[in-house]
Amino acid sequence: QVQLVESGGGLVQAGGSLRLSCAASGRIFSIYVMGWFRQAPGKEREFVASIRWAGGSTYYADSVKGRFTISRDNAKNTVYLEMNSLKPEDTAVYYCAATQPRQTSRLIRSNDYDYWGQGTQVTVSS
Repeated sequence: QVQLVESGGGLVQAGGSLRLSCAASGRIFSIYVMGWFRQAPGKEREFVASIRWAGGSTYYADSVKGRFTISRDNAKNTVYLEMNSLKPEDTAVYYCAATQPRQTSRLIRSNDYDYWGQGTQVTVSS
């Protein structure tokens, strides 16, 4: 099992920045890709970004490309999501997720992921 704990959410004005963290524990060696998803009220959970645990290749949703950056610190077993130029439409609960090995590292569906954190609220005011 892998446990994931997010932190760093909060309230920020449009145009501002936030950094989310996701600390992983447990069977770290089994992690293949870690991702961030978000879910706004009344909407489905959507993919935001992902990073391959070994190698560090990244993938982003078009809606956040150029504004968000995903990174990892393997020594700390932590993945980060740096969010800049935030918009009100970025308001959502942000979830960290991890997956065991798959045939591809381009994993953008919720069903692709095996482990989930509890989520952290991000609110962007206009």
